[in-house]
Amino acid sequence: MQTETGAPRGRRAGAGRPKTGKPNPIDVHVGSRVRLRRTLLGMSQEKLGEAIGLTFQQVQKYERGANRIGASRLFDLSRVLDVPVSFFFDDMPAEAAAARVDDEDESGATEERSASTYEPDPMAKRETLELVRAYYKISDPSVRKRLFELTKAVASAAVAEAAE
Repeated sequence: MQTETGAPRGRRAGAGRPKTGKPNPIDVHVGSRVRLRRTLLGMSQEKLGEAIGLTFQQVQKYERGANRIGASRLFDLSRVLDVPVSFFFDDMPAEAAAARVDDEDESGATEERSASTYEPDPMAKRETLELVRAYYKISDPSVRKRLFELTKAVASAAVAEAAE
């Protein structure tokens, strides 16, 4: 059904996805924080979905930022994941925070530029989480410290080599 202007009823004109079809960087960040917390708790997407009445595919879309998470759903997620709602917005990169909430501007250029330069937080990557879990499974603190120092030395050498 349409209004007198021809716009679909129940939708704001200009609301929704940008013309590029890319997710808003804020949605991507919030989704990555959902994934981070879920993974830290060792919870599957299926278990999280069951807890909030969704399928694991819907959880996947939230975590990728493909679907925007509404306020009531964010509240449910905070309860199930045992974090305050503010957790989902913590450590937001400046370019994500600067993204327009309505996903559109007159030219579409600002949104396209910010979405294309957005990089997810490396702390939210599965590889990082697995590395941290493996590190803390090392029971000997002196071995952990030596591994930590080795990792820092390798990283410093890589940075120095890249600078040459």
